[in-house]
This record gives sequence, structure tokens and C-alpha cells, in this order.
Amino acid sequence: MTIRDFAPRPMKLSVLTAALQELTPRERRDADPDLAIEEWLDFARDVGAPNVQLSAALHPTLSDVPAAAMLDPVANTLDLRSPFDARRASRVLSAMRASGVGLSDLGYFDNMLADDAAARRFKHEFMLRVFDAAVLLGTNAVCGFVGRNFTLQMDENLVMFEQVFIPLLKEAKARGLTYRVEQCPMPGWTSLDHWHNNLAYAPGPWIALHRICERHGVGDQFRIHYDPSHAILMGQDTRSLFQYLKDEGYGFLIGGFHVKGQVIDSRGVSAWGYGGQTMGRGDWVGGHRSTKPEDAGNAWKKQTVLAEHELPGTARHDPLAYLQNRSVDWLDHQLAARELLSIDPANTYLVVEHEYPPARVQDKSRLAPILKGSLAFVKAIDEAAAAMFALQHEVLAAQDIPVQGVGREAYRS
Repeated sequence: MTIRDFAPRPMKLSVLTAALQELTPRERRDADPDLAIEEWLDFARDVGAPNVQLSAALHPTLSDVPAAAMLDPVANTLDLRSPFDARRASRVLSAMRASGVGLSDLGYFDNMLADDAAARRFKHEFMLRVFDAAVLLGTNAVCGFVGRNFTLQMDENLVMFEQVFIPLLKEAKARGLTYRVEQCPMPGWTSLDHWHNNLAYAPGPWIALHRICERHGVGDQFRIHYDPSHAILMGQDTRSLFQYLKDEGYGFLIGGFHVKGQVIDSRGVSAWGYGGQTMGRGDWVGGHRSTKPEDAGNAWKKQTVLAEHELPGTARHDPLAYLQNRSVDWLDHQLAARELLSIDPANTYLVVEHEYPPARVQDKSRLAPILKGSLAFVKAIDEAAAAMFALQHEVLAAQDIPVQGVGREAYRS
């Protein structure tokens, strides 16, 4: 028997800057692109976020997807119409030091497997600019999607991944970066009746993709930025998903977290099932896909008819919902990560992603207390999980003292 000290290890807290897209008005930021980053760093400090995940996106004048067609419009806080050079990096790093706010990673969420070759090339070139900015800003990770070619079936997309995505990962490797894939299935990304529109949507696909990466020497560059909201959308729970990864020998795949919840509408599931609304959505007009952006946005009813995003802390404590996989059990989520994954908690980021529709106010004064409360909730939950893990798995275990009770079991609700 040994005596081990109580030494809990909380994770690092961050927030995605898409939470407030127009913190800096467009007429000011377009003329001075890095002003948006400076003002977001100050805002992050004021709401209690020690780090930010800096959101990059195609400028609204360059994007092939209008904001009206998006469920959650993206933010180009990091404006890369012009390449991010050492001069710009010096300014941003200076602002980080002045605000005391650090950088967890960069995020650019787009379809890297787009079927149109010209559009895909444009997105890949933009991603390379994101990679270069990450190096200059001193972070080792970029978060994004894999995407899907909507004209191909899934097996054909695996072939395309090997052909066009592996070169991106080789570029990441050359820069010392890791590419972390968020696993959103993106059901409304197209008006077609596909539900899975991001190839890397679950552990089965992650493993298949990682095996391709290993064949090309970029296995270490491919990691997952896990978001429990998407697991809930697909009827999964975090503990079972992490247990599956561990059982298969892939507990190392998850490298970071988006902290976003999902609340399932049981009435919507009763009406449509987990496939969402399949007809009468309004994105098809007269037998053809509507060209109006506001109509195209109706494709997201595949998801929104049965679920709504949660900003952590804004959904009621609902033990029955946790057991039925209708809402995220945040405490067990943080415990399961420590118990089942190959992570170093003290060097792992929890990135709060705000997509709760009624609270997505684009007013700084209104949003500040909302984000402040959510960040405080996430910090407290993770500290509780860190304390439980350290007490049960380290202090008690070292003295051969059993842990009481059973706890939530993987694969069983």
C-alpha cells in the first residue's frame, strides 16, 4: 500500500470566437482585419475565458454558402483574405500578452471534399493559410471538418479522402501541426436526402480514416475534436463511445473537446425519428432544389425538428434525459474522458462552442453574462470531475480502498 497525494488535474478552458460573430462591426474590421482579434481577446478576458479558439472562415464576400443557408453561421475573426504574416502575428501575440488570454487552436469548418474541383482547391488553399497562421501564432492544432462529396457514396468518399485529404495532412505534418476533426454529421449541409455529410462522424469512420492516414505516414496528424452534442444527435452517449474507442485500441484519437450540448425533442423524434424531417421542409420547390439561401436553410430541419443545441449550463439538470441519451451528462462526460481516453487532462482544451439559438444574441452587453455563466459552469463541472477522478482512481486506489456504487455503465442506459 502507498499513500498518494490528492492532486486533481483540471483541463484548460477556451471559447470559440464564433460565439459573437460581429463583435467588431464589419465596417471597422474589414479595413483593419486584426482589430477583430484584439477586441475578441479583451472580450474573452472580461467573460472569464483564459483562452480562445480563433475562428477562421471565408470572408462573406468569398463564401460559397450564404449565411441564410447555415444553421450556425461561421465567423472570420481571423481574416485571411490576405496571408497572415510575421507582422500581423506580432501584433496578435502582443494583444494576447496584454489581455492575458491565450490560444487553444484555430478553427476553420468547411467541406474539404467538395465535389466542385475549383471550390475544393480554393478551400484547401485557404486551409493552408490557416495552417501557416497557426504556426506563426504558436499553436500546434487546427480544428475543422473532413466533409463529403455529396455526389459520391461513402465508400467512394473514402477513396477521395485518400486522394485529396491526405495531401492536406502532409502539409500539416510539414508544419508540425495536428488536424482535429469535429464529428458533426452535418445533416442539413445539402438539400439532398443524405444525413451523414461529414465523413468523420463516429468512431467507426474515425478508425477507417486513421488507418488510411497511417498508410501514408500521417496518422499522428489526424485526431478528433470531440463534441458530445453530435453524439446525442445520433443517439450515442459519451461513456459508451469512449469505451468503444478504448476497446478497439483507439483511445488516443481524441485530442480536444468542443463543449456543446444537445437537447432532444422527444415529440420531434416521435414524429420523424432520428433521421429528421424528410419531406415538406421547404428547401425543394416545384421538384427542384430552391436557389434561395433562406429556402436552402430549411434542409437543417433534418436536425432541428428533433434537437436543439445547448450552451453548457443552459439546459435543466435532467437525470432521466442523461440515461436516455437525450441530453449531455456533463459530469459523466468529463469523468469518462479521464477514465477511458489516453489524454493528459492538464494539457487538454475544453472549447465552449455557443450555438444555443435563443441565446445567440449578437449584442456584446447581452451575451457577456450568458457566456460568463456558461464558462463558469464548464470550469466547475470539470473541476468536480477532476476531483472525483483523483480521489477515486489515485488516492483511494493507492490505498486499496474500493470505490462505492456502480456508476453509469457503457452500452447500457
